[in-house]
Amino acid sequence: MYQLVSPFQPAGDQPQAIDQLFHGMMHGARDQVLLGATGTGKTFTAAHIIAKAGRPACIMAPNKILAAQLYSEFKEFFPHNAVEYFVSYYDYYQPEAYVPRTDTFIEKDAQINEQIDRMRHSATRSLLERRDVIVVASVSCIYGLGSPESYASMVLKLEAGQSYDLRDVMKSLVELQYNRNDIGFSRGDFRVRGDSLDVFPAHCEDRALRFSFFGDELEKITEFDPLTGESTAELPSTALYARSHYVTPRPTVNQAIKRIKEDLEIRLKELHSLGKLLEAQRLEQRTRFDLEMLMETGACKGIENYSRYLTGRPPGSPPPTLFEYLPEDALLFIDESHVTVPQIGGMYNGDRARKQTLVEYGFRLPSAMDNRPLKFEEWDAMRPATVYISATPGPYELERTKGVVVEQIIRPTGLIDPVCEVRPTKGQIDDLLHECRKVVENGSRVLITTLTKRMAEDLTDYMADSGLKVRYMHSDIETLERIEILTGLRRGEFDILVGINLLREGLDIPECALVAILDADKEGFLRSARSLIQTIGRAARNLEGKVILYADKVTRSMKEALEETERRRAIQTEHNIKHGITPKQVEKAIRTIVERDEDAPSKRGGAHSAPTAKPLSPSEIHKRMAELRKQMLDAAANLEFELAAQLRDEVKLLEQKELEIL
Repeated sequence: MYQLVSPFQPAGDQPQAIDQLFHGMMHGARDQVLLGATGTGKTFTAAHIIAKAGRPACIMAPNKILAAQLYSEFKEFFPHNAVEYFVSYYDYYQPEAYVPRTDTFIEKDAQINEQIDRMRHSATRSLLERRDVIVVASVSCIYGLGSPESYASMVLKLEAGQSYDLRDVMKSLVELQYNRNDIGFSRGDFRVRGDSLDVFPAHCEDRALRFSFFGDELEKITEFDPLTGESTAELPSTALYARSHYVTPRPTVNQAIKRIKEDLEIRLKELHSLGKLLEAQRLEQRTRFDLEMLMETGACKGIENYSRYLTGRPPGSPPPTLFEYLPEDALLFIDESHVTVPQIGGMYNGDRARKQTLVEYGFRLPSAMDNRPLKFEEWDAMRPATVYISATPGPYELERTKGVVVEQIIRPTGLIDPVCEVRPTKGQIDDLLHECRKVVENGSRVLITTLTKRMAEDLTDYMADSGLKVRYMHSDIETLERIEILTGLRRGEFDILVGINLLREGLDIPECALVAILDADKEGFLRSARSLIQTIGRAARNLEGKVILYADKVTRSMKEALEETERRRAIQTEHNIKHGITPKQVEKAIRTIVERDEDAPSKRGGAHSAPTAKPLSPSEIHKRMAELRKQMLDAAANLEFELAAQLRDEVKLLEQKELEIL
């Protein structure tokens, strides 16, 4: 089963947290809360619980960045098991929408990330075939996915030594939505050369399968590198899953087409009775075109809007999602649950408002309403045994466990929560400048939180004019640039970062010795007790960590946050004294995207001149990868397979480093 690989053993609060949570799971507890302070190793604790339980697990994170961090950590903990990554596969997504006020229809526009799409297929395949599976997912996993029954039933199983008609196998591959491509061979394609059939499975990144026939007998199944043609293994049997999660058997498609036609006639009569002739004409044209595509190819653009017919589910029923692929005895860990749980509750209403407009104005059949994320109640009913992980659990989690939590306060490093001071707002900027200079002189970093974007920008300008190296970060800055800014802060390119909401979960900067909170007494979301505790935690990874709250009064939220911080300080201090522990500064490598040196040998023993030794910033990653992919395809087209393989390796290296830095 699971093989947890780590040079460390559970320490501090981790052993008792692992035992309590594992005991609760084994005795049927459906809801448990792990209240883990910043830097206490909550991921390490979750890994040990999964290893002890020996059951499939899903880790939910509030966004792609945190999901990527968790995926990287679990891959290190479980290198011999199936650790999968399941997030939205869109690099860019503009949903279908209609604006009645301006009579503007916005066509669906999306750019699918092939790497993430492959990883999604790998995740569902692993869940259907293995027990040692850990799926790290973002909240997007509650969106509709193809039915697991159809996906599992359409699998093509082939075994060496058995008899198959090659034409029947090719027909089955077409039904699985694979494309025949005898010239360009990429993921999701197949090609035929004499008695050999090559297939590039949808879940594979750099290996394909060759099926060698002698007449009707399948002589052998060979795994090979699709660029070089080099054989890597011989397999006794294999299973090929569909290229799309929305694949459906032809009889089901035919039945769905019949039901779509019936519902179309009903809807057209409704629109005509209401005098909506334009809407009726629009709906008929669009739907009949989709029906023609379904009849001819078994798929159409926007097929997800007909998912209810394809799965045979009644109107209003929950759509199939990743949770239906999870076994009944699976475990669910919700990271940063105080953020993730509210996100789950908020997704349904926003999606429904957009779909209602499309249906009302004749762009879609009412069935489009069932292509949606799960309602919170539906998710709550189907989720498995759950552990909510957060330094500040929300009201939902605490209500489910009646306030009972498993605490993990003690850090194995011995680090104590930062000292917190409340200072008056009068003269706060001059006082802040003085404190910043002291911290910068010691080679450390500063985080400052404000309430508005304008204040963040103005404060940045003022501090820069005062001779300090400072930058700001807020929601107007793109995600990749935010990563670049945080990396620059850690490198020392500048010393101070000003922002609106720097309490973002997962912000890990051990070099940060000072956190300053301006307008700490302004009650609201950004200055709630949970937000303040999260913000204070940003200084908890530094030996000299300190937090200054500028306020003219101590609000209820401030009082609660300060008391909780002091409680955690007392627990850690007592533990350190009792065990003779000297606090140690957290040291964390600054992960960057670095290309291979020009004269460094490639994995295949050669060298090429494409890479340079200059580090790439995150904002340059996609441009560089696009250049390498183009060179790779050109090399393959020119039959320079060795060079193409080297370029392919460069792309893989960049993709891996991209996940690490995220």
